[in-house]
Amino acid sequence: MQIPEQQILGQARSWLAAGDVPVWLCTIVAAHGSSPRPPGSMLACNGRGTQVGSLSGGCIEEDLLARLQHNAPATAVAEIIEYGVSAEQNERLGLPCGGRLQVLVQPLQPERDLPWLEAAVSAIGERRCLRRVVAVDGGGTRYDDETHYSPLVFTGAELAQSFGPRMRLLLVGAGQLSQSLAELALAMDYEVLVTDPRQALREQWQGPQLPLIAGMPDDAVRAHASDRHSIVITLTHDPRIDDMALMEALTTQAWYVGALGSARTTAKRLERLRQLGLSETEIAALHAPVGLDIGSKTPLEIAVSIMAQLVQLRRERGRS
Repeated sequence: MQIPEQQILGQARSWLAAGDVPVWLCTIVAAHGSSPRPPGSMLACNGRGTQVGSLSGGCIEEDLLARLQHNAPATAVAEIIEYGVSAEQNERLGLPCGGRLQVLVQPLQPERDLPWLEAAVSAIGERRCLRRVVAVDGGGTRYDDETHYSPLVFTGAELAQSFGPRMRLLLVGAGQLSQSLAELALAMDYEVLVTDPRQALREQWQGPQLPLIAGMPDDAVRAHASDRHSIVITLTHDPRIDDMALMEALTTQAWYVGALGSARTTAKRLERLRQLGLSETEIAALHAPVGLDIGSKTPLEIAVSIMAQLVQLRRERGRS
């Protein structure tokens, strides 16, 4: 599991604020072939060799840290380091065959970089988006708030990268499928909440430790999962519960709204939502039946199909 951006940036900020320099922020700006990590993956490290984050799962980190410590103290100038330029290097470092990475190494300085690090950490904590633009030549960073999460762009001269909150997954229903889905989602660094008005099911919950929200599902959606970084999935098979959540979720900015059920159940649900006053545009945003069609039957298999669809959509939409 990747360490969240907030923790990486927060640690870099703490080092700088304490005068624990030099500090570097390393970011994958391009990846080709069988890359262990996608563009945007980050690692922060200091002159003592302490690191947080990951660029390759261990393949290049040791070499990169050795380079940085050898060249310390850091200058203000950023640089691009490329890995995977030869078969010999791939074999030596343990990179997958054909894997190639470009890493932007940005030396951080307290006066120059603390403001944007503070702003980024605050934005993530407040469920806002912030975009930084790093000039490779000078290493300086400008930043601004964003209304949405944008894909990473690297031109060779500049890196533009968005930071935003963890995706929040609200599961409606506290049954066995929710337990399996919650475990997978937590392992993939989603923030997970479960809501169910049925006290008996909440008391029988045997899944991971997480917030179990009582009350009506539409209230839970309104209070916890209405922004563009939210996902709402209904799993109860009870239209009295599921429809309440869907009616609310489909009128919000939620990034993804899904509902469990067969094609026949889905057709009936869509008709009910029309009768309840939702527009065709709102209804079209519903992913139902939820998940990829992989022939899943068991709760864990269905959970895998749902998470697979979320991964697919996040990559397609550039929300990584």
